[in-house]
Formats: sequence, C-alpha cells, structure tokens
Amino acid sequence: MTGPRVRRRVVVSGRVQGVGFRAATRSRAEARGISGWVRNRADGSVEAAFEGDPEAVEALVDFCRAGPRLAQVERVEVCVEPVEGLPRFEFRH
Repeated sequence: MTGPRVRRRVVVSGRVQGVGFRAATRSRAEARGISGWVRNRADGSVEAAFEGDPEAVEALVDFCRAGPRLAQVERVEVCVEPVEGLPRFEFRH
C-alpha cells in the first residue's frame, strides 16, 4: 500500500441489476486488494463500499461510472466515509 487507506461509498443508478454489476465489481475489488461490499437495492440501484489504497479505490469508483458491458449507468453518487477496517470484499443483501 502506498498511503493511508480511504473509504468511498457509491450508489449506482441506471440499468445496473441483472447485468453482472455486482460480480464484476467484486472481481475488480479483489484484484486490487480492496475490501468492502456490494449489494442490490430495492430501488434498482447498486450500492457498494470500497476501502483500500486511494488509487485502487478511485480506479474502482471509475469502473462504477461505466460498469460492465451490459450496464447502462445513468448516475453515480460518491460519498467519503471513515474507514471501518473491513477484512475482505463481499456480497451483501
């Protein structure tokens, strides 16, 4: 790690459920050593939290702005939050 850990929470709106968004996010997070979680929300959006190296976290936030191939991202809300020290990346319900 090149610096202090950061945390970002994102809410991604558009056509983002049923297109592999959560699986693609988890795969990229694990590849970059990011901990956190991702889940579908009842309103059709996807919410996720990322903790890790600032550059890796920002790269994952950038991925969320486009999403996987079948996604149609319309909006991404990004919130800065305090690091919780999550041990891994997981799916949440």
